[in-house]
Amino acid sequence: MNAPLRRVGVVVMILFGLLFANLNWIQAYKADEYRTSDYNGRVQVAEYERKRGNIEAGGTAFAVSKETDGELKYQRTYPGGAKYAHVLGYKPVNLGDTGIERSENDFLAGTSDQLFIDRFKDMFTGDQTAGGNVLLTISKRAQDVAYDQLRNNKQGVSKGAAIAIDPRTGAVQALVSMPSFDPNPLASHDTDAATAAYNKLEQDADRPLRNRALGEVLPPGSAFKIVVAAAALENGVGKNTQIPAGASFTPPTSGTPIRNAAPSICPESQVSLMEAVTESCNTGFAKLGIRLGADTIKEKARQFGFEQEDLTVGQLGEGGHAVAASRTGDMQNADGGDDPAALAQSSIGQRDVRMTPLQGAMIAASVANGGSQMRPYLVRQLLGPDRTTSYYTADPRELRQPVSGQVAADLREMMVSVVENGTGRQAQIDGYTVGGKTGTAQSGPQTRDHGWFIGFALDKNGNAVSAVCVLLEEAGDGGSAEAARIGGQIMRAAITDPGGR
Repeated sequence: MNAPLRRVGVVVMILFGLLFANLNWIQAYKADEYRTSDYNGRVQVAEYERKRGNIEAGGTAFAVSKETDGELKYQRTYPGGAKYAHVLGYKPVNLGDTGIERSENDFLAGTSDQLFIDRFKDMFTGDQTAGGNVLLTISKRAQDVAYDQLRNNKQGVSKGAAIAIDPRTGAVQALVSMPSFDPNPLASHDTDAATAAYNKLEQDADRPLRNRALGEVLPPGSAFKIVVAAAALENGVGKNTQIPAGASFTPPTSGTPIRNAAPSICPESQVSLMEAVTESCNTGFAKLGIRLGADTIKEKARQFGFEQEDLTVGQLGEGGHAVAASRTGDMQNADGGDDPAALAQSSIGQRDVRMTPLQGAMIAASVANGGSQMRPYLVRQLLGPDRTTSYYTADPRELRQPVSGQVAADLREMMVSVVENGTGRQAQIDGYTVGGKTGTAQSGPQTRDHGWFIGFALDKNGNAVSAVCVLLEEAGDGGSAEAARIGGQIMRAAITDPGGR
């Protein structure tokens, strides 16, 4: 055999060897992935052979499967439409599923190891037992109010979010992101129509698919002052301690003055910390932040939950909706020392400080609950297809304790003063003690300010019954007052219908 033929033979042998290795790699390592892929048509047909379980809130099913005459035997439908879209997620045929539909997919589909006995019985009976059912913590009344009030807010804005939680347990009572969307077209068995519906939503400039309650991070404005006040209380400042204030303050290294929202707000050279929180005194908190230092403020924010990368809301610590990390940003100069201008702006919730609505609700909940921050969750219980067997019941867990009981009590008193005497009056609820903090955050030179409210409600025995955060994006003047009004309405609804039953 001459040299050219030998070379060809060697090349052919190498190619066969590579092909053999690739086939073995696919069979040994990729088989399960390909077999269970959402793009495997046989898998899709098999998945729709079994009726998918319900997702329910307050005894009503908001994600159900109905029998069809098509190749895919069951159609996933969402009776709650846009109102529950960001709570549930959606389960399409040819697109990636999201939210609770994704995190609880195996249990809903009946393929979970927990439901093995049902599948084993089916081998002998020939039945196709339905998947399991997921029961949520949501209060139907609070969800209704949150959705309706956000859609019809008095500022006329189209983007925002609201979330309410039970401070004692972390159970989510309401979760709304605006604008929302109807998930039903996305679950259509007409995959071309479903893809077209998805593409339309994806290309919408208002980003309706985005879960703003959990995934949006925006400057919180004065709502962040509760974090700074907590740091102050732990570092020698009492609620009645006088702190420097004034009508205007220009931080060192900056030529840009910080002013209060109105000339009537803390024009005095000094005010108490209580007054500074009640009136939302920008100059007082800017000076206080510089006094405390960047490390102290950043650490206190971290203790409240800022910078957390891996928080999810579904089962307790077991996946669900991913939550964006809230950030405090950079408050130091190139040499590693504090940048007074950055620190002053950050201390009033501007500059690079960014917060999710969930984080805002968790701050308020921690204060209301004596300093204990509970892990937020949406899944209350997993019920088998027979609805008598429970495979999971939520057992509330403390996530962290950002402040002591005494500091929490002082913060509660100051936040109650905000609602009774300050900028949060619109959140008042007859028969309940309500505390809160409004926030007006600059969003850009050519856009209107964001309006925020974080707050809590206590019953006559002092027990925390609800905590809320409302965000109205680019709401302009009066946005924070409207957010406070909506927050009060949501908490009132949660009180009358706590959810999770």
